Amino acid sequence: MKRKTEAKRRTHFDQSGVIPYRRKNGTLEVLLVTTIRKKNWIIPKGFIEYHLSPFQSAKKEAFEEAGVRGSNTTRILGSYKAKKNGSELLTKVYSMRVTAVYKDYPEKNLRKRKWLSATDAAKKVSIPEVAKMIRKFGRNAKK
Repeated sequence: MKRKTEAKRRTHFDQSGVIPYRRKNGTLEVLLVTTIRKKNWIIPKGFIEYHLSPFQSAKKEAFEEAGVRGSNTTRILGSYKAKKNGSELLTKVYSMRVTAVYKDYPEKNLRKRKWLSATDAAKKVSIPEVAKMIRKFGRNAKK
């Protein structure tokens, strides 16, 4: 009985994600991917693996979901909470300057990826808090 109560109470899990970016012809571009089921546009993200830091885990997701690798320098852009399957997820979001783009990657056949201006990416992304982070990141990158 005690185990069921503990399991019910433990409804918070942590995730991390990145806003992958590059500069192309002097313009900041952000990479978005689609979700597997609904095909909404999102940033690469996933559960933080116990043996990785939140940023390292997010970088791993960026390769698996979007086929990109990035620099090891970053800054946290914010976090947001979401509910999924009765659990509350706290997702920390980092910036990641893309240094390599691969044609083949683990989820290539499950997702689409698209480079967009920060303004267009903020309009397309399905999570309002992430859209706000992208807009702010785009404004700060111009400075």
